[in-house]
Amino acid sequence: MSSKKVRWGVIGCAGIAKRAVIPGIQQSETGEVAAIASRELSNARETADKLGIPTAYGSYEALLEDDSIDAVYIPLPNHLHKEWTIRAAEAGKHVLCEKPIALNAEEAQEMADACAKAGVVLAEAFMYRYHPRYAMIRDIIQSGEIGAIRGIHGTFTFNNAKATNNVRYKQAWGGGSVYDVGCYPLSAARLLLEREPEAVTAHAFFSPEHDHVDMMTSGLVEFSDHVALTFDCGMWAAGRNTLEVVGTDGMIEVPSAFVTRGDAKDHFFVTVKGERREVEVPYVNQYALQADAIGRSILHGEPLAFAPSDAVANMKVIDATLQSARERIRVTL
Repeated sequence: MSSKKVRWGVIGCAGIAKRAVIPGIQQSETGEVAAIASRELSNARETADKLGIPTAYGSYEALLEDDSIDAVYIPLPNHLHKEWTIRAAEAGKHVLCEKPIALNAEEAQEMADACAKAGVVLAEAFMYRYHPRYAMIRDIIQSGEIGAIRGIHGTFTFNNAKATNNVRYKQAWGGGSVYDVGCYPLSAARLLLEREPEAVTAHAFFSPEHDHVDMMTSGLVEFSDHVALTFDCGMWAAGRNTLEVVGTDGMIEVPSAFVTRGDAKDHFFVTVKGERREVEVPYVNQYALQADAIGRSILHGEPLAFAPSDAVANMKVIDATLQSARERIRVTL
């Protein structure tokens, strides 16, 4: 392995890879994108040319056979995460896998076990967690400034419903709003409360026009100490991505909780006893920060901020949310 830079290979030419993750790795201090693979060589070559990637492969297998590649990023549809993570691990590659890491917690555990057996790093691509504003928010919560936490509310919605051929609308491929965007507020509540939930109750609109995936889901996630997350997520609704933490003495509002723009829209607000202030945050690329955190683990053995066990735990909450929505029941964890 290179002693200076992690040489990344990208398995697939998904939009999130081209738009955000590849540029993030290229802007990182620890990594470089050395190769990209697609099942169509022409697609890989076109993407490589546009993004300045040296090598293009016409199959995922060919990329995994490249001994110069240290780590792979997997932005494939959800149903392919398990297969290609395990194959990458068996090829000795570290793995950054797009969220949600798998179709269920059982798959996630298999992936974690395979990577542990191979001695490679496995990380889930929840980029928002690497932005310093979440450490800032946790510090405010832990300082007691807003008092005891009484509740969290999160949203993540967008409207892409007309694109009925989108992979998000294929049930067997892990389509649906909970998998695609609901996983963010579920993850964020666990991150900020620093514990796992006890039960989930969810209601969803399963659309016949979209292969019966959940197009809008609302839920209540119960934690200990009488605290709950309420959330909604959707792919057939006006766009929002917000987070609100309510305490006994104040509240924290994050207007753009998971998407960052590198401007003042990334700031958040704290209100205590009627006094509201804007908290400015650094203008940074959270995808680059994600790549560097994983890169330092690969290069220097630094512990991952979010171990594979966290990904398994989040999948358990996703599993419970989908079960609750489908069966119209409260699911205990």
